[in-house]
Amino acid sequence: MDIVLLSRLQFAITAAFHFIFVPLTLGLSVLVAYMESKYVATGDKDYLRMAKFWGVLFLINFALGIVTGITMEFQFGMNWAEYSRYVGDIFGSPLAIEATLAFFLESTFLGVWIFGWNRISPKLHAFSIWLVALATNISALWILIANGWMQNPVGYVIRNGRAEMVDFWAVVTNPYAILKFFHTVMSGWVVAGFFILGVSAYHLLRKNETEFFKKSFKIGATFALISSILVAFIGHFHAHEVAHTQPTKIAAMESLWETTKDAPMYLLLIPDPKNEKNLVEAIGIPGLLSFLAGKKEIKGLKEFPPQDRPPVTLTFVSFRLMVGFGFLFILLSFLALVKFKEIEQSTTLLRILLWSIPLPYIAAQLGWIVAEVGRQPWIVYGLLRTSDAVSKAVEPIQVIASLIGFTIFYSALGIIDIYLLSKYAKKGPEPKEV
Repeated sequence: MDIVLLSRLQFAITAAFHFIFVPLTLGLSVLVAYMESKYVATGDKDYLRMAKFWGVLFLINFALGIVTGITMEFQFGMNWAEYSRYVGDIFGSPLAIEATLAFFLESTFLGVWIFGWNRISPKLHAFSIWLVALATNISALWILIANGWMQNPVGYVIRNGRAEMVDFWAVVTNPYAILKFFHTVMSGWVVAGFFILGVSAYHLLRKNETEFFKKSFKIGATFALISSILVAFIGHFHAHEVAHTQPTKIAAMESLWETTKDAPMYLLLIPDPKNEKNLVEAIGIPGLLSFLAGKKEIKGLKEFPPQDRPPVTLTFVSFRLMVGFGFLFILLSFLALVKFKEIEQSTTLLRILLWSIPLPYIAAQLGWIVAEVGRQPWIVYGLLRTSDAVSKAVEPIQVIASLIGFTIFYSALGIIDIYLLSKYAKKGPEPKEV
């Protein structure tokens, strides 16, 4: 079997499993910090109970997320040794900073938060979880700076047969990486907002701890609405950057085959990559694609050799679904706030919100498919092809064996995560002190 395909599949599976845990960690850390700060500011014990209840769910997710992330880095030296040799001077720097700065800050103060109840002052305890939230999101920044360089390589020269960094500041301030960071982090905040909305809806449907979960519900709805709007807003500017730096990706995202000025966006479109056209193009909105991309003229896929084009159908479908989910999240979180005063009687909306918990996770995964599949056939866009980055020392049978092992292991972790989150979410908060 093809070693490149197997290695790509293995990394895709491990990365997708890891990113099941990351988004909730990003958003829930911020929300738990907010809840504990509300307790410190108001003295309302419900906010203390919230910080503890949602904090347990955060810890479960955080612990399993660490386990799934470690194996990904080993793959750079094993399956992708040629990639590491060629760009390790650049790619390794932000990952090293993430490990030595963000991860240790995060781990240290998470320990303070876990074991510091009633041992340090409430203000210091709340401060510790804010540092955890800050470090968690800074961790994402450095990882996405590394990934952003793969999408838009800057600040390097080719020397001694490899890419070497000559401008660290250019790498850190790479516009693609900065926009990708905010887009990814905000999508994680949407996940957390809908997670709190869904769990709160579950308890409100059962008339359990109504006052407690109404407060949680309002926090989740507000956070989800703001985050959903920010995702759409930042996504618009991210599309500008994609159009500027990765013309093949933007063309694949909209299945645009011919170079077009004032390109329309078709609401109904079915790609036909085999014949380099679309089977259906209907309900076009004039100039919308050019507006979203920030370019009057959009290059079509036919402008590029077939070997330089990404998989069109998967990129297109993933992008359309992601955008559709994004607008759905704005609508649902807006309705949650509008209906808040009579939310206990709005059983249909509560059921919808409960069953919507997986949707932001799916949207986040779709976003990564657009980002990574849409970059193909390049592992570093325009610089290093994926087929040239795989290790020459790894045999297909070795990748197959590890792929099976990773899939079984990660599936078990996923089941454990869902079980534990479900168990403690259903259990509810600690009883009120009398």
